[in-house]
This record gives sequence, C-alpha cells and structure tokens, in this order.
Amino acid sequence: MVCIRKTAPVNPPEPDLATVVANLQRQLLEQQQETNRLREQLAQLNQRPQVNEVPPPADQVPPVAPPVPDIPRNAGIPIAPAGVPVDLPPVREDLLEVLAVQQDEFANLKQGTMTVMEAVKKFEQLARLCPELVPNETEKVRRMMKMFRTDIAKQVSAGSSPPTLVSDCVSRAIRAEYWINQDKEARAQIFKAKKEEKAIVKQTQPRQSAEMNQ
Repeated sequence: MVCIRKTAPVNPPEPDLATVVANLQRQLLEQQQETNRLREQLAQLNQRPQVNEVPPPADQVPPVAPPVPDIPRNAGIPIAPAGVPVDLPPVREDLLEVLAVQQDEFANLKQGTMTVMEAVKKFEQLARLCPELVPNETEKVRRMMKMFRTDIAKQVSAGSSPPTLVSDCVSRAIRAEYWINQDKEARAQIFKAKKEEKAIVKQTQPRQSAEMNQ
C-alpha cells in the first residue's frame, strides 16, 4: 500500500483589520456628497407648490410680461399663457419611488455570496440613504447582524459580550469569515488527499492480483 504524506496547508496571514476598515470608511465618505445632493434636491422639491393647486384670483396676480418665444427653437412646442401653471416633470414622485425602493432593499439586505467587506459596503451605502431605519448605533448593529450569514453571525455574537459598536461588529465578522474560510480550505485539502489515496489503491490492486496469479 502506498502511503501519501500529507502536508499541512500554509495559512495566509490574517488581514490587517485597521487597514481594511479604514479603506471601507474612505470609500463610504466619497459617496456622502452624492447622498446629500439627492436629499437636498428632494427637500427643495417638497417646498415647491403642487401643480394642481388653485391659482390665485386674477386681481392678485402681478402683471407679467408675455414671453417672447424663439420661433425656430420653440417651433411645435406649446407655450402656456402668463399666470397659468405648467406641469412639471414628476421628479418628486420619481425620487420618492427611488427612496422607497432603497428602504425596501435595506430592510431585506442579506450577505448571500458577498464577502463581509462587500456586504458592509452595501449596508453603509443604504444606511446613508435611509437614516430613518438606523436612528442609533444599537439599531445599526442589530440590522448588520441580521444581514450577515448565519455561520458568521453566530461567531460574531459568541462570547459573553456581543458587539455594541459597528466597528467592533465589522472587525469580528472579518475575523470570523477568515477562520471559516481557513477551515473550509483545510477540509477540502483533506478530502482531496483521501480521494487521491483511494484512486492509487484502486490502481495498485489489479497489479498485485496479477503478480500473485503468476
């Protein structure tokens, strides 16, 4: 019987959590301006009067000079008379619909096949767009724990002191993912070695039988 020497897999160094978290925070800060711009635009639209409001009496409307259209440029475009409200594009409704979709996505966010860093990045993006769903640190940690895969969440919450801060929660999740992947890799190597050993045994058995018959 052929003996196979099994070599222990070389474990890569554990990731630098401080560097990983710092890179994630830097990426999230770059998205803050875009988020603020979207909410400022929505706030400005909420201050505009609705297009279906009743116009004021004619004697209260200040005199407005009639517009002078540029005929070649505005040919075929209807121009409303002075004092008559013109329908604006439904920008307000579009933004509200986008925010509703983002809230639903945030409420049902799951890690799935994403890595911890990918899931946390997605989580922070939606959290900035939906601050009303995470009003404090405790709620943010609770939703993040709900987002993680079951095997990672169990290790993150293990011990006598579950995480109460987002930074601690992320650090624990990164470490849990690292060791879970290491365990999977070790199991895969053992399974591969056993499979190769069985294949070699099957190949040598017919040869040994033939030699014995001779």
